Amino acid sequence: MSHRMILNQTAYFGVNSINNIIDEVKKRGYQKALVVTDKELIKFNVATKVTELLDSAKLDYQIFDEVMPNPTISIVKQGIEIFKQSNADYLIAIGGGSPQDTAKAIGIVINNPEFSDIRSLEGLAQTKKPSIPIIAIPTTSGTAAEVTINYVITDEENKRKFVCVDPHDIPVLTLVDPNMMMSMPASLKAATGIDALTHAIEGYITKGAWEMSDMFHLKAIEIISRSLRDSVNGDLNAVEQMALGQYIAGMGFSNVGLGLVHGMAHPLGAFYNVPHGVANAILLPHIMQYNAPYTGEKYRHIAKAMGIKNSEEMSIEDARNAAVNAVFQLNHDVKIPTNLHMVGVKKEDITALAEAAYADVCTQGNPRETNLSDIEKLYHSVF
Repeated sequence: MSHRMILNQTAYFGVNSINNIIDEVKKRGYQKALVVTDKELIKFNVATKVTELLDSAKLDYQIFDEVMPNPTISIVKQGIEIFKQSNADYLIAIGGGSPQDTAKAIGIVINNPEFSDIRSLEGLAQTKKPSIPIIAIPTTSGTAAEVTINYVITDEENKRKFVCVDPHDIPVLTLVDPNMMMSMPASLKAATGIDALTHAIEGYITKGAWEMSDMFHLKAIEIISRSLRDSVNGDLNAVEQMALGQYIAGMGFSNVGLGLVHGMAHPLGAFYNVPHGVANAILLPHIMQYNAPYTGEKYRHIAKAMGIKNSEEMSIEDARNAAVNAVFQLNHDVKIPTNLHMVGVKKEDITALAEAAYADVCTQGNPRETNLSDIEKLYHSVF
């Protein structure tokens, strides 16, 4: 059996790493950027940290700041038209997963116009050409969109989110600078941090996992587990560690897939606009319990990576419980909501949510074979 690994071309890490953007743009010969971001990042002068660098170097750009959480087909189409009118030749995505995913969809469709029906990008899109070059600058420590071959778009008309998987969408350059993440409120640091932990844990136990991806995911679990609490409290070093941990998780799961947590989280974003990290965080420990009997010794390794003492000497049942309880405790410590009712989920929608989750591409990677009835029961149990 062969295994494929795809990573982006170049990445810089650490404080002030965004300063490398000038030399990289000039070296690559790019002429004008469309900066894809959101109004909040403009308002609070986060995106400005990048545009001021471009201004100082007299590098041309135009801003598209209409991106919203859980980006929609209509937003992507708007971005495509703005790109065409701008005469830009590359994209700079500044933000969390939403601007990154929007930029990926824009870049893919511009170079592959036969996919102008955005819904046609769902799943393993057979595009022929790489995206318009994307420089990715994350402002959250969670999605790892800057290193993955995945992006998620919301079909607002049909109230569903769909996952697109395309090696052609990966950014050519990533600048992972903790200074770009310090303005996150504590609640966003918490939610995006548990999102990153979900990537690492699901990537570690997914059906496609293998030795190299395991290496990434275990290290990511270790870094995130020791850093998230201090990151939420505003410690710069911990924020930097979280930025690294979520990136390492992305290096793994992008290549092996995810599982039922993401499958069940996506409909929550489509139905109620629940932030993706919050949805994952609420679901993660419950679905870990559901999957536990089908994970061999892996929960023991998760427990150890999360700092649980003597996990190697525990029975397998105790080790599994320890791993699940460690996630519950981390959620509690960073103030994640404890149930779906708290984020606006309606009990009468659960059947429809379950149907959407069962059809989600991520669900296919779950280590435990599941069915519609089980997913309904899981939603009810977390309600």
